[in-house]
Amino acid sequence: MSKKEEIKDEVLKNEQETAQVEENQEVEVEVEKEAPSAEELLQTEKDKFLRLFAEFENYKKRTAKERIELFKTAGQELMTSLLPIVDDFERALTHIEESKETEELRKGVLLISQKFYNTLEQKGLSKVATNVGDTFDAEIHEAITQIPAPSDDLKGKVIDCIEKGYKLGDKVIRYPKVVIGQ
Repeated sequence: MSKKEEIKDEVLKNEQETAQVEENQEVEVEVEKEAPSAEELLQTEKDKFLRLFAEFENYKKRTAKERIELFKTAGQELMTSLLPIVDDFERALTHIEESKETEELRKGVLLISQKFYNTLEQKGLSKVATNVGDTFDAEIHEAITQIPAPSDDLKGKVIDCIEKGYKLGDKVIRYPKVVIGQ
């Protein structure tokens, strides 16, 4: 029986060796399939480079746009904080009495007010035009209250402007506050 066992052992060993050789050949075939050619490698590297370059260009554009927006926003905050001062100058000019004693005071306040407003205009600030009788537009005006219209032609129109509105460039930074007729 020992010879039969030896023969069986040899047959098993041969079968195992054959299986291992076949597996090794399959692995070699797979390895050969996985190894890309130089042209394919070059093409993938070119693709990676183009994508990276496009991503960098988009980054540059986005940061430039954000920087411009930051400058506009910083200017907007400053202008918004200076608008109450403009309003105070206008109120001062309307309340200084017209007399010889206060004429010099009125001239001084007027000069300072004009110089201040001209400086703000140079930086892009402009008034939003609102007149009595204009049709009320919710995108341009802010309605404070509604009162009965003095006449039928003023229904749905601006009767009084309580506070002036201002734009910085094309953007409205404060809407004019108006009273509209019912």
